Amino acid sequence: MDQARSTISKIFNGEPHSYTRFNLTQNMEGDNSQVEMKLSSEMDEEVGGNGVGVHLNQNSNSKPSVAQKLGRKPKNLCFMAAATLLIFIIGYLIGYLVHRKKDLAPTCEASKDPIIDSFVHETGAAPLMDWDDVKKLLAQKLAAAKFEPVFRDFSSANHRAGSTGDNSLANKVLNKFKEYGMKTWTDEHFVKVQDAPASGSNRFVFKNGREERPVGFLSYSGNGTVTGAVLYAFYGREDDFKLLREKNINLTDRVMLVRAGRISFAEKVANAAKVGASAVLIYQDSIGESTELYGHVHMGSGDPYTPGFPSFNHTQFPPVQSSGLPKILAQTITKEMANSILRHLGGENAPPAWTAVSKLGDKSDVIVVEVNNVLTEKKISNVFGVIKGFVDADRYVVIGAQRDAWGAGFAASTVGTSVLAELARSISDMVKNDGFKPRRSIVFASWSAGEYGSVGATEWLEGYLSSLSMKAFSYISLDKVVTGQMKFKVSASPLMHGLIEGTMKEVNSPNKAETLFSRFVKRNFENDVLEPFKLDDAAFPFLAFSGIPSVSFGFTSVDSDYIYSGTTLDTREKLNMATGNQVTQMAEMATRFAGHIVLRLVHDHLLRLDVMKYNNIIRSEVVKINGKVSAVKAMKLLPKSLTVNWLISASGSFGRAATKLVEDTQNSDLEDMEMCRILNDRIMTVERNFLSPYVSPRESPFRHILLGSGPHTLKALSNHLEGLRTDHPDADADLFRNQFALATWTVQGCANSLAGNIWSLDNEI
Repeated sequence: MDQARSTISKIFNGEPHSYTRFNLTQNMEGDNSQVEMKLSSEMDEEVGGNGVGVHLNQNSNSKPSVAQKLGRKPKNLCFMAAATLLIFIIGYLIGYLVHRKKDLAPTCEASKDPIIDSFVHETGAAPLMDWDDVKKLLAQKLAAAKFEPVFRDFSSANHRAGSTGDNSLANKVLNKFKEYGMKTWTDEHFVKVQDAPASGSNRFVFKNGREERPVGFLSYSGNGTVTGAVLYAFYGREDDFKLLREKNINLTDRVMLVRAGRISFAEKVANAAKVGASAVLIYQDSIGESTELYGHVHMGSGDPYTPGFPSFNHTQFPPVQSSGLPKILAQTITKEMANSILRHLGGENAPPAWTAVSKLGDKSDVIVVEVNNVLTEKKISNVFGVIKGFVDADRYVVIGAQRDAWGAGFAASTVGTSVLAELARSISDMVKNDGFKPRRSIVFASWSAGEYGSVGATEWLEGYLSSLSMKAFSYISLDKVVTGQMKFKVSASPLMHGLIEGTMKEVNSPNKAETLFSRFVKRNFENDVLEPFKLDDAAFPFLAFSGIPSVSFGFTSVDSDYIYSGTTLDTREKLNMATGNQVTQMAEMATRFAGHIVLRLVHDHLLRLDVMKYNNIIRSEVVKINGKVSAVKAMKLLPKSLTVNWLISASGSFGRAATKLVEDTQNSDLEDMEMCRILNDRIMTVERNFLSPYVSPRESPFRHILLGSGPHTLKALSNHLEGLRTDHPDADADLFRNQFALATWTVQGCANSLAGNIWSLDNEI
């Protein structure tokens, strides 16, 4: 039709006096073309700037038209009409045939985009390498001998957070990541920490004797001077203070002397503050007489002066501080100083189980304690590298290690940083040279200020929480992965227990004759290997603050406590003694274990996380609460109208949703990439939705209702009921009912999210 119209136009109007030029520019980034039209300057000159319309609408004084030239004779008119009709028919047929040919003909080879067509698109069944081949590749990349030069690279006598030594190690890690071909970046924070006074010192005087000035200190202690009577409290656990109360010993305003170990420094100080103590002195009983001890006493993680938000530069938040900062004084002393005090204590006899101590202390055992720590701001840097996934690149597992230490910190930071670097090298090489294609991404992270309470890691979490909670599906901590060789201990989200057990059965010990499972599991996996998260574990904030399934593991000595932690004696020589000179072999084994978990999480179509594990945990907690509610109601301390049916129903909803998700994954089509992504996203919501939305991260940063800490947890509900039964002064029936309702709806909300679509929700409540 267009051709016919063009022919008719030419017959009646002749050839145009101007033309239009077309510049066709192909857009290589899409399917559309951009057409740029530019009228020639000749046209503007000919039509006087008025366009084509002036040429077509001239008056009678203009040049004669074609019809006028031909004349209006009938013969001429008939001839012209016949010619027009013939041309019209021919043009119509040509146009029809050309249009039909375009519709039917295949795309020409010349029209293909060479960039797009040469790219191999992934499908749901992305060309996966067989899992056995993946394991063999990793085994080929790792060797104990390769760790010696890496240990030398990352060893440093002084790399306290924010120091020149810390920055130097950060640059080494960054350069390693770049060398392996990874995309790298850094994350800077300006954090406030407490250090020992630059001039002067912390001190204490016992019974008007010699003044002692310990060099070690506890960051985030209260400052000032207190005078009180010394009371020995063993490890400073809640049970230890309970035993002292049962002896009718007055605990108020006492200065507690406690051993290091069993629980964190922060927990010891918090427990002492609860019973009314004025100060806490902590010593290590298993090391040299004059060895100084370092640590922190913040009952939380991250910068306590920016609780719940990141400490980026130039932030304009009002002055605020974490509720986990103690108000009482806390100070470390040497073993020699502690023994000098213990020898002169009077009072009651110590319990037989409290070994090596005879007396607990009397009111006449007066001590003066002075703490003058200085609050300083430090610039710290976290270093990152990423291996991008080939299918779901925006979903990633994070694996990280602490980089700083109080002194040499060989077990605290050097080994973990070396394992991180070796894993990055090995997996990068597998991707570049061996054809391994991870479905999801792997983020490698080197944290600073770990000794002050996982500050670098927590500030990163706070800075990118909204993104991480949707995209990071696991965190693996490499802190203190080697402190011994006799035991293997793991703290992990219940979602990862099955993955951990399976990994232990696949990874061989250094002598290749046995697996980790056969070597370290003597009775059963849960009793011999698993243990609860400790408050000062670097993986704990990932789990309890951010809702990211996490795992922390390590090879330990018999008593699980590395006595040189928090001292300047944490050196290669001391770790050799603890491992029987097998540091490199243990590091290799730790790397294999962490590497297998990482690779399994990024290799499989569906995340290997067991959602049914939480079903059993919730049911167990509900049974405990139900029994205690019945007992307290029998004592008429709760109204008869209070029922546990709501919580039981929420628990049932979660169980049904978890079972349905398991069924969906078993029946899923692994060829369907979108379906796999939807199922994985449902799995990822489980941990995140156990974070209570009803508490402030400033007051209760660890919001996980099953594994966190605070009044919002199911464990706290059970303890609150116990307090009501025993008439504890802090117990309150109305407060319990409020916490009970919020916890119940948190469980139901998790069940709703796990169910997926809104029309799949369980509305039995």
